[in-house]
Amino acid sequence: MIEAVTFWNEPNNKSHWDLELDPEWRMYSAMAAMAAGAVKAQCPRVTRVLGGISPIDASFIQRLQGFGALDDMDALAVHGFPLDWNLWPLDAWPDKVAEIEAITDLPVWVTEVGVSSFGAEEVQAFGLRRTAELLLGRVPRIHWYSLYDLPQAWEATTRHREAEGSSYYRHFYMGLLREDGTPKLALQQFADYTPEMGICQWFHFEDHRLDAAVDWLARLGVRRLRTGLSWADWLRPGAVQWFDRMMQALDGFELTVTFCFTPESRGIQPHHTSAPRDIAEYADFCVEMLRRYA
Repeated sequence: MIEAVTFWNEPNNKSHWDLELDPEWRMYSAMAAMAAGAVKAQCPRVTRVLGGISPIDASFIQRLQGFGALDDMDALAVHGFPLDWNLWPLDAWPDKVAEIEAITDLPVWVTEVGVSSFGAEEVQAFGLRRTAELLLGRVPRIHWYSLYDLPQAWEATTRHREAEGSSYYRHFYMGLLREDGTPKLALQQFADYTPEMGICQWFHFEDHRLDAAVDWLARLGVRRLRTGLSWADWLRPGAVQWFDRMMQALDGFELTVTFCFTPESRGIQPHHTSAPRDIAEYADFCVEMLRRYA
């Protein structure tokens, strides 16, 4: 079921890690290193991946190397959205991967790449096709983000909505399916790239889309799925039942599971982006998830 785990999501993005609290990433590095060592001891067959970085930044990887964060990693991951948020062109994807390959011997995975339909569905369809041309066969793992649009009633995982302008609203148009489950133009061609191309789909606590998502993934021929197990959710009432249900529904896919989000009660600051007061508790959570679901 679980073939790989990633430690956190976009740790060099201030929407996902509190950089004011940990500006040099020393706490993140110590936490990721401890968790990777614990996972290696518990389940050595599972591939250990540094959480996908965004922006793609070779100096960030070098910093983490210096702190020993990559010592027990088998791969590292990058995220890119050049048609929506990044300040580089879509055709630069091979160069961005090469920048990271030049400073590490670890394989480079692309665990989130996507294009919004915010302006036009035709742009998303073009972006999917060109991304496939650039990355399939170039990197060992690609996960398209995402299957579903983010529901308008929810909030995107960002701490800077007021400062983002229209960029914030692009978060809600990244799916191949609209919020109501109806297909967009790009969905028609996605099956041309499976099973080589996987999907990244996050599921919220007790997400009503789970069963329909599994059906769509099967219809599209998706074999590799990336999703998340939230440490913050694990402390909620009913968490065991929800986690069990979700992981049972996803049985049969080759899963890359991201462990992230600090419970408010465990953070140095009461926020899901905070470093935990005790990094061993994050490592314990990772091991507990593998004992239960690997």
